[in-house]
Amino acid sequence: MPTTETIEKSIQAYFDNMAAMNASGLVDILAEDVKIYDPVGSPAKGRDDLGKLFDILSQFYQKMEVTPKQKFIAGNGGAAQWSMLVVAKNGKTASAEGIGVFEVNEAGKIQKVSSYWDEAAMIAQLKG
Repeated sequence: MPTTETIEKSIQAYFDNMAAMNASGLVDILAEDVKIYDPVGSPAKGRDDLGKLFDILSQFYQKMEVTPKQKFIAGNGGAAQWSMLVVAKNGKTASAEGIGVFEVNEAGKIQKVSSYWDEAAMIAQLKG
């Protein structure tokens, strides 16, 4: 089982790389067969999908800040409450809050991410 420190570092690296829209940095901390549900209810994304995802995000977002507020580590994973602020290329801003649930494997790689948040509400802020 990964240590609490390893889990916490993996979760923080996930948020840091998401905010930087750094696909290669994110791939480094993910298991090869990772499943990312962001948000939950959307189709699972894998490591191969991240480059395309960040390409799309960078077309619309000038800046993205994702900040974990509290982390709760237990067993082989953890959960983190987070907030996000995006600045679109059209100058509009939007914010969202959510909770991410992470499973980490023996090698310290993130195996599964389930993010609970309202993506549609954030997109509506950017269009409104």
